[in-house]
Amino acid sequence: MSATTHSTAQDLISQSIVTDMEAVNLVIRDRLHSDVSLVNQIAEYIISAGGKRIRPVLVLLVANAYGYQGRHHHDLAAVVEFIHTATLLHDDVVDESSMRRGRQTANALFGNAASVLVGDFLYSRAFQMMVAVDNVRVMRILADATNVIAEGEVLQLLNMHDPDVTEERYLQVIRSKTAKLFEAASQLGALVSGAGEAQIEAAAEYGRSLGTAFQLIDDVLDYTGNAEQIGKNVGDDLREGKPTLPLIYLMKHGTAEQRELVRACIEHGDENQFDAILAAITSSGALAYTRQQAAQASARAAASIASLPDGQYKDSLLQLCAFAVDRNH
Repeated sequence: MSATTHSTAQDLISQSIVTDMEAVNLVIRDRLHSDVSLVNQIAEYIISAGGKRIRPVLVLLVANAYGYQGRHHHDLAAVVEFIHTATLLHDDVVDESSMRRGRQTANALFGNAASVLVGDFLYSRAFQMMVAVDNVRVMRILADATNVIAEGEVLQLLNMHDPDVTEERYLQVIRSKTAKLFEAASQLGALVSGAGEAQIEAAAEYGRSLGTAFQLIDDVLDYTGNAEQIGKNVGDDLREGKPTLPLIYLMKHGTAEQRELVRACIEHGDENQFDAILAAITSSGALAYTRQQAAQASARAAASIASLPDGQYKDSLLQLCAFAVDRNH
């Protein structure tokens, strides 16, 4: 997909909910405020960095697809973005990352302690906001999601520097750490609109599968992307000793020499072997396999919303499925 097509995909999505996104941004700005200046400073720094805002977009698109007319979807979209931002703050501390969304990470700029504590502030603010919606089902979905995400973070930590991680173990990390919030966002959009149980579950499947596709392509871009386009340092996964799907595939299907190289790089987080690893995962078909798995997840997402009412919001959700696998950032 060309850069022009990428832009068109995002334009189509944003134009269908441009007014809603403006309302969500107002909620975010309003609810970020704290009497503690450092909280304001770091929260503003993170939110102003932008990003794709895919998760709040899912809340809005699904709610609108089912004809929702209220305003709770704006609050819930902001809640989802706060939870996501909190996980990013904590992730970057754990991973010792120095760059995200094309800028210094908050931990690199303000320090680890401040980043962790502001992440805690965003989590707690998110829970204040979800309680205000006054819907027990909403609270259960978001409480469960944050708990599963935390489990996913711990599971990923256990997998670090372990070259024997299986594909299933890794996919469990993706389902917990990444796909769960996509799932919750989509569910909330259906729930707040008064959709039936089958429709809420279909929305959940859409989010799970779309989130999986996004993460698998992130795994590919960590080796093949451009730092300016993806907004972070290429090779971070290798430096951190993360056994992502391309490396797991290579460990299973590569030559003895390639397996030995991968094992050493995962165990020691050896980014100096980046070029050799890139050549191996390319020639072995590991990158192609990872893209294929992402495409299958994207196809599952598209199929899950077949019964969604036709219109611009469904079109945008389908466009997201295509964007997830064809993007370069």
